[in-house]
Amino acid sequence: MAKYNITEKKEKEATYRSLVSPKLMDEMKEKILDIIVMQKKYKDKDYSAKRLAEDLGTNTRYISAVVNVRFHMNYTSFINKFRIEEAMAILVDRRYQSLRMEEVSDMVGFANRQSFYASFYKQMHMTPRAYRLQHLAQHPSEKVKPAKRQQSEK
Repeated sequence: MAKYNITEKKEKEATYRSLVSPKLMDEMKEKILDIIVMQKKYKDKDYSAKRLAEDLGTNTRYISAVVNVRFHMNYTSFINKFRIEEAMAILVDRRYQSLRMEEVSDMVGFANRQSFYASFYKQMHMTPRAYRLQHLAQHPSEKVKPAKRQQSEK
């Protein structure tokens, strides 16, 4: 007799996904991209799926369904993807070389440095600092002296 009763996990299709017609999904996909990307709402730390649903006059289940089906990820991963893309541009931009990681994290909409590092690493398989250093090593002409950190006054 088997010591452990292990059953294979079955992939379940969420029922609410089939409630949204493909035509409506395409329309909502475009509206979601307009709000999140064109209006740069991904930079807003407080812009939740609930607020997006309110802006689109729908509910979070439909938002979740569209993001899952059309973008193949959950809402948080979808938002973080755009934040990381912008962070990558900032990290290699000469004008922003003196910024600390906390400042970059804040600029692109992360609530804290830890979530920024975790999301960046998950997507890029390296830390933001390593990404910046790798780019500078490949493009030494773009190297700018980092600003000196201000010491706290006593």
